Amino acid sequence: MYAGLKNTPCCLCGRDDTHTRIAVPPRALRLMENGGPIAWRDVVGTVTLRFCADDWALVSDLAVEMDTHPLSRCNAAHVSLDLREDHEALLSATKDETDQTELEARLASEAEATLDAVDDPYTEERDVVEAVVVLRALEELGVRDGPGRGATGSTAAADDD
Repeated sequence: MYAGLKNTPCCLCGRDDTHTRIAVPPRALRLMENGGPIAWRDVVGTVTLRFCADDWALVSDLAVEMDTHPLSRCNAAHVSLDLREDHEALLSATKDETDQTELEARLASEAEATLDAVDDPYTEERDVVEAVVVLRALEELGVRDGPGRGATGSTAAADDD
């Protein structure tokens, strides 16, 4: 299995000194700068984004105050991810595409639980920001419905590359 960079710079400015990290579903790579060539279906697990202290303040404001995400400004070349082995190249056989819907549903469920517990003193700001980024990204990708509806949307349109 190929492992992408583990000590990655800030995905917004490229600064090496990072402050905070969040995890997003692999499909969110499609929303990022330079994310088009990455085969998001071949990513195993979540994609980790890191932010420097200055950019984290901006990301927090975007998520908490404006209820949006910064993914279109994040450079996919600065994320941490794991790619599954390329069995097609090794074995001359075609392997089924990875089904990311279970991971996306789990991340959405965890994000909704975090937002439900936003008033809990043990809920950290980082968790709230991550929850907003995950949910808004999944909504923009057409994987789930917008705020207040809570149901998982059709993935047929979102499965297109």
